[in-house]
Amino acid sequence: MKNIRNFCIIAHIDHGKSTLADRLLEATQTVTKRESQAQLLDSMDLERERGITIKSHAIQMDYTAPDGEQYILNLIDTPGHVDFSYEVSRSIAACEGALLIVDAAQSIQAQTISNLYLALENNLEIIPVLNKIDLPSANPEEVTDDIVDLLGCDPSDVIPASAKTGQGIQEILDAIIARVPAPKGNPDEPLQALVFDSQYNQFRGVETIFRVINGSIKKGQHIKFVATGESYHADEVGTLKLNQVAKKEIKTGDVGYLITGIKDAKEVKVGDTITDHATPTTNPISGFEDVKPMVFAGIYPVDTEDYEDLRSSMEKLQLNDASLVFQAESSAALGFGFRCGFLGMLHLEIIQERLEREFGMTVITTVPNVSYHAYTHKNPDEILIVNNPTDLPEPSSLNRVEEPYIKATIITKSDFVGNVMSLCIEKRGIVTNQTYLTTERVELTFDMPLAEIVFDFYDRLKTVSKGYASFDYMPIGMRESKLVRVDILLNAQTVDALSALIHADNAYNIGKKMVEKLRELIPRQQFDIPVQAAIGAKIISRETIKALRKDVTAKCYGGDISRKRKLLEKQKKGKKRMRQVGNVEIPQEAFMAVLKLND
Repeated sequence: MKNIRNFCIIAHIDHGKSTLADRLLEATQTVTKRESQAQLLDSMDLERERGITIKSHAIQMDYTAPDGEQYILNLIDTPGHVDFSYEVSRSIAACEGALLIVDAAQSIQAQTISNLYLALENNLEIIPVLNKIDLPSANPEEVTDDIVDLLGCDPSDVIPASAKTGQGIQEILDAIIARVPAPKGNPDEPLQALVFDSQYNQFRGVETIFRVINGSIKKGQHIKFVATGESYHADEVGTLKLNQVAKKEIKTGDVGYLITGIKDAKEVKVGDTITDHATPTTNPISGFEDVKPMVFAGIYPVDTEDYEDLRSSMEKLQLNDASLVFQAESSAALGFGFRCGFLGMLHLEIIQERLEREFGMTVITTVPNVSYHAYTHKNPDEILIVNNPTDLPEPSSLNRVEEPYIKATIITKSDFVGNVMSLCIEKRGIVTNQTYLTTERVELTFDMPLAEIVFDFYDRLKTVSKGYASFDYMPIGMRESKLVRVDILLNAQTVDALSALIHADNAYNIGKKMVEKLRELIPRQQFDIPVQAAIGAKIISRETIKALRKDVTAKCYGGDISRKRKLLEKQKKGKKRMRQVGNVEIPQEAFMAVLKLND
C-alpha cells in the first residue's frame, strides 16, 4: 500500500493533458512502441476526431524508481472542457494528488482555476507542471510567477516539461513518488470502495470502476451496493492496464474494475459505496454532489417505434456519462420522447453524436429551454409548471410568468471587464458586485435569468474574454418576467418542436432570425412554403420558400398567349392542390441551427 500512488491530471482545455499521459505511459513501459499512438487513453472515435477528452480514463502503471523500488501508479486523465467538469469532480474524489498542467504560452486559464479549487477542496497534493516549454511563444518565467501567485508554492516546485518532446517526464515521475501521499486506509476493516465511474460492455454487462478505501475485494466475494441495497457476486475483479488484467484480489488504496453481470444500467450509481454483504461497513462514503443540468432539451426518435430502443440507449449512455439526466415526455408533433438535462451545448452535441454512433439512433432535438412557473387569471395562486413552450396558457388567460434566476460569478482578466459586462447586460443580467482579486483579475457577480445562459452564453463569454473567463452559478429562486411564446408556422401548420419562450423585448428579433434561418435550411418543394413566426394569433415575421418551378411553357413556340396562360393556370391549380395535401419535412440541421442563432 505504501507503494501505491493515485493521481489525476487537471488543466484547462488544450493544455496537453492527454499528450502528457501518453508520455508517462511510454516512460513506465506500460505501452510498447508498437501500441503507442496519440491520445492513447481516448477510446472514443469522437474524442480522437475532435481532439478533446470527454470521459475520464483510468490506467495503472508499474514503475521502477531509480533506487530500484517498485511502485504502482494509478493515473486518471480528465477532460478540460467546462461542460465536462462533473467528470473531473468524480476523478478527483478517487485520488490523493493532482498534476496541475499549465501551458507556458497561454498561462493560467479559467478551467485551471476552477479545477484547482475542486482539487484543493478534496485536499489533494498539487504538483504544478509547466508544459509546452518547447514552443517559440512560451514565456516560462512569467507563467511560473503566475503559478506561484496562484498556489503560493516555491518557484522550484514548478516542473518545466514538454509532453511533446518528452522533456521533464522523469522529473514528474520522481515528484509523484516523492510528493503524492500513499493512500490511507485500513486493510483489516470491512470492505469500503468508492464507485467513481462505470461503462457498459454489451458482452459483459456493466463494468464498475472503483477505488478501494478500506479492506479489500476478492474474486467471487458476495458484495453489496449501499445506495441501491442490491447484492451481487464479484465474477471478476482486476486492474486497468491498457487492457483489463484480471486479479484475485484488489487491496486497499488501489483502483480496479468489477464485473458482476449487472445488465440493468440503473443499478450502478456513481458515487455509491461497495461493501461486503456479510459484514457491511458502518459509514458509507458520502457521494458526489448532484449534477446541475444547465440546459434542458427534448430528444425524440424519428420513428415512434424506436422509443424503447432510445430508452435503453439513453440508460446505457447515462451509465457512461453520469451527468446526463432524463425523464419521459410526449409532444403533439413528435410523439413520445425524453426531456433531458445537459451541462451545456457541447454536452448536448456530444450526446446526440454518441446516440447516433454507438447505438445507431437518429434523433430529433427540440430547442433547449428551462422550467418556468405560469399563473392564470382564474387561479392566480396555483403554479403551472411549464417545461415545454406548448404548456404555456393562451396570452389572454395568462396572469404572469416567473422564470428561474441565478447568481452568476465570472472571473476574468481586467482587460475584458467591459466586454463581459456588456454581454451580461445584453442577456438581461444585473451587476450586483465587482471585486478585484489581483490587479489583473476581476470577479464580477450578476443576477441573471437561467434561460439566457442556456443557449450560447458560454461560447460568447469565452469569445469576448479570449478564453479567459471562468463561470459558475447558483440558483436564487423565481422572479416575475415578461415572457411570450413564439411559434413557428410552416405552411400554416405550427411546428411545436421549434416553439420557444422568449422575453418580450427580444421576441421580434429572435422570431425574425429563426424564420430567416429556416428559409435557408428547408429544401425547396414543388409549392411555395410560407415560414412565419407568431405570438398567439399575431404574425411577427414571414419569409417564403419559393417553389421549384417546371417551365411548362417551354414547348410553346410563338402562337397565341392564351395557350401559355392555359398551361400556367393548370400548373397553378396543381400547386394549390399540392399545398393543401403536401407536408414539409424539417431536416435535423435546421433544428440544430435554430439553437445557434446568435453566433
